[in-house]
Amino acid sequence: MKEVCPHIKAKGLPEETTLYAHLNQVSLVAEKIAPHFMMDAQIAKCGAILHDIGKASTVFQKRLYEKKRFDTPFRHEIASCFFLSLFEESMHGPLIEMIIAHHKSVLHDTRLKGILDLEENWDDPFDLHIRDWEQWKDDSLTILAGLGIDTTPISKEEAENNYKFVLDYCENKVREQGYSEWRGLLMAADHFASALSGKTYKYLKRLFMSPDLRFFNRQNELFPLSKKSAESKKKHTMVVACTGAGKTDFLFRRCSGRVFYTLPFQASINAMYRRVKNDLETDNPNMDIRLLHASSSIVMAGKTKEESIIQGHVGAAIKVLTPHQIASIAFGTNGYEAMLLDIRGCDVVLDEIHTYTDVTRAIVLKIVEILQHLDCKIHLGTATMPSLLYNRIIELLGNENVLEVQLNEKELVLFNRHVVHKRDNWVSVNTIINEAVQTEKKVLIVCNRVRTAQEQYISLIERYPNTPILLIHSRFKRSDRGEKECLLIGLDEKGESINKFNTSNNACIVVSTQVVEVSLDISFDLMVTEAAPLDALIQRFGRVNRKRSDVTIGRFKPVYVLSPPEEIKEALPYDLDIIKRSYAVLSDGEMLQENSLQEKIDQVFTEIDFLRIEQHSIFKETGSWNIDKLTHNPKAILLDLLDIDSVSCICEADEQAYLETTIEQRTQMEISTRYYVVKDLRQLDCGSRPFIIPDSAYSKELGFETEKAKAGAYNPEYSFL
Repeated sequence: MKEVCPHIKAKGLPEETTLYAHLNQVSLVAEKIAPHFMMDAQIAKCGAILHDIGKASTVFQKRLYEKKRFDTPFRHEIASCFFLSLFEESMHGPLIEMIIAHHKSVLHDTRLKGILDLEENWDDPFDLHIRDWEQWKDDSLTILAGLGIDTTPISKEEAENNYKFVLDYCENKVREQGYSEWRGLLMAADHFASALSGKTYKYLKRLFMSPDLRFFNRQNELFPLSKKSAESKKKHTMVVACTGAGKTDFLFRRCSGRVFYTLPFQASINAMYRRVKNDLETDNPNMDIRLLHASSSIVMAGKTKEESIIQGHVGAAIKVLTPHQIASIAFGTNGYEAMLLDIRGCDVVLDEIHTYTDVTRAIVLKIVEILQHLDCKIHLGTATMPSLLYNRIIELLGNENVLEVQLNEKELVLFNRHVVHKRDNWVSVNTIINEAVQTEKKVLIVCNRVRTAQEQYISLIERYPNTPILLIHSRFKRSDRGEKECLLIGLDEKGESINKFNTSNNACIVVSTQVVEVSLDISFDLMVTEAAPLDALIQRFGRVNRKRSDVTIGRFKPVYVLSPPEEIKEALPYDLDIIKRSYAVLSDGEMLQENSLQEKIDQVFTEIDFLRIEQHSIFKETGSWNIDKLTHNPKAILLDLLDIDSVSCICEADEQAYLETTIEQRTQMEISTRYYVVKDLRQLDCGSRPFIIPDSAYSKELGFETEKAKAGAYNPEYSFL
């Protein structure tokens, strides 16, 4: 492709993409995806070509390489609108919606940089954006012509008239309720092209392919769900089955189109992504399978924070993600329109739904409500679920619409595999761990909090210097965490054993947090775990004696549960009363019978607080959308409501590399953490906008030690921009 005006850039270093190349790539994506959303491909293409043309402005080009904030706001999307009159009047509405709001709410933007905000708070926004018009308009027209747009000279007066027209359009539009599909389309196309850069054309061929899922038709007597028919005219699915019964395969067998597969934890989505990619590679050699990480971008403006969901890789055949990403459609956070378009009409798997907290559960139920409105097929999987929650979900979906699948009594008996022992404290299990190590057992230790896991790991490596010990939790760099997860699973890229931890034949110890509870295909000989809610404990138990064979059925392995704490604070992140009731229903020294679990679960969860989040949701029970068009919610509602890791941080030593490298490499440097831990630290204004933690707060061995995240601990030898 011959470049047009190569001196005009869309992005600075490290990509330094030309504006012509960027607009060409985004227009290719927009034109490709529009028909799948039942939208006009020509309008989509024109909007994509026009959306960033304002970056040709001399003001933008000068600022592109200046690493500082400016007192006067320049918004390239406003300058892009100066060329609106080049297009037919019938296109103007969609074009405006694609261009003017693809980064900012037009009103009440977090930093007050929306077009209506600027008009209200600045004397003459047009004057700044038209600056040097005679110097840059010709370059803009040349680029537009190079991309196939019929151009004519545009005077300053005509540009101003275009600006006023856009201003009036936005003022009228924000009086309407609902969301803009055109805004969502442009966001999706822009994110896709930006993420893939020069690979855009290659991946276009893979968009909106329905995956071939016949692999999951495999049958095995050891996996009872594999023998049950998934055929039904009922639209939705509810599967309740023990860990290792073949639940994942069954849920995939219920899917017929593109799939969004959700799991609650980062480690579980990482593992599911690897599993699905390996399982389906033969039948789907060119399929686009995407992993969407849980952390989001947090924008700070003074004391105000705004969350942005990055809806990357629109049209992927399978996306593996956390509910955090989908929750944007409930709260209208930045990027939600792109998610709405992409997920509409797809199969959505909500796996391990029982693991969520009260708040998260309420959000998931709202998501279910919206997904029904979007004509999605919803498939839920769980190992254990309180009857109260089960009945609520069935009520939401409609009993007549749900295929309900459970194991029978005979099948449940064959999954009895654990003997539960109660112990007082960590000291009381020292002898048990000693004996396990001496007899070449694989030991799994599960803690409720990262700090406790770090402390136990330090203690164990001192006691067992010659025994392989692995620490894994949510607060590692993604690159380090990926390595640790591979070690934990003990398989290479081809699925062959590397004789490490899960596949080891020798003594080893893994210290972990809740990240091992869900969808990690690991099997240990013995577990020590802190007391937790019963549903979480059952998930943890599923990582012991997991591998089923004719030989292992009927054999039992021990799990040791420590007594609950006495103080509410010590029980966090769980409810102390729930932990105590969970501990009480477990019988010391007895086999845990699968056919009794539902009764025990209902004894623990005697009531469920179905929190109402209606006041926060943009989708109302009436089926209407309660949000002004061309805007998004300026508040970080997900941060305030969800009890999950939400923001990214990086080490100070990685800062320069982060600024200069690609999106993929940036991701590998990022560490998930909670906002309140890092909110007082410096923050970058690029990528996922990570906070900068001192190097002294991170090690590859222990991960991020949050108590060391203090600004005074920065290395004085580093110079910061």
